[in-house]
Amino acid sequence: MNKMTAETNASSNRMLRTAEAAVFTGLSASTLNKLRLAGDGPVYLKLGKAVVYDTTDLSAWLSSKRRRSTTFA
Repeated sequence: MNKMTAETNASSNRMLRTAEAAVFTGLSASTLNKLRLAGDGPVYLKLGKAVVYDTTDLSAWLSSKRRRSTTFA
């Protein structure tokens, strides 16, 4: 793996705390907390007491929320 590939992989797998993930998704931190408790939010990691989100998981979760019609909402 060359240096450019390693840097790209590292930046694409950035870990965000809840407040940063809220900015990334356009949701509030409170909404992410509620979604996590309900099991409806994006995949997260628990590192000790800290909750962190991988940007790849956040992007995948956001993509899964795409809809073409309100009929299927």
